[in-house]
Amino acid sequence: MNVAAKVLTQDELKAMAADKAIEYVESGMVLGLGTGSTAAFVVAKLGELMKSGKLKNIVGVPTSKRTAEQAASLGIPLSVLDDHPKIDLAIDGADEVDPDLNLVKGRGGALLREKMVEAASSKFVVVLVDGLGGSGLAMPVEVVQFCWKYNAERLKTLPEVAGCEAKLRLDGDKPYVTDNSNYIVDLYFKTPIKDARAAAKAISSLEGVVDHGLFLDMATAVIIAGTSGVSVKTK
Repeated sequence: MNVAAKVLTQDELKAMAADKAIEYVESGMVLGLGTGSTAAFVVAKLGELMKSGKLKNIVGVPTSKRTAEQAASLGIPLSVLDDHPKIDLAIDGADEVDPDLNLVKGRGGALLREKMVEAASSKFVVVLVDGLGGSGLAMPVEVVQFCWKYNAERLKTLPEVAGCEAKLRLDGDKPYVTDNSNYIVDLYFKTPIKDARAAAKAISSLEGVVDHGLFLDMATAVIIAGTSGVSVKTK
């Protein structure tokens, strides 16, 4: 049997990307811990290395309640931005990345806390799995619950995101509620956003919009695991 021809599962690819990302971690670091299925592999690997003693004196700043719960269960000491406003390194997943390492994130619903933690980080390493089918060109926007329909309609009429379809994210038959008690309106595009910076500015200008899933000029490196192995992209 040709081992090289083996088709790797999504979990195997995520584990490969996580293993590469962990190489950026050093003992004594304050780490931003991302949210989502790929980031969960990073947190699991971190817990494993701390338990074995290969990494020591790590403090994690989680980007969501579920990441905090996972990290705590693995014995990773946790803190918050208020106590550690300068983070050495953040590791997180992404839904899409362009050649300039601009990202679309937030399909896991934690975009606001992710952006706050990752903006406070000296380095931001992104883990990505190739060949999963993409996110369907959906870009999340976190909005306050008050008059969310009003903002959904305004989002659709912004020239900078012309042609998008705005849908309230649901959790079963009820609106999905973020850790910050907000709603998420997902914007779906038939074609990619032409000017991400202009779109980010326009979306942020709307009253009632809390944040959006465009993470621009933030990533230090993007680690991509695919059928041909692991590659690292930097600016």
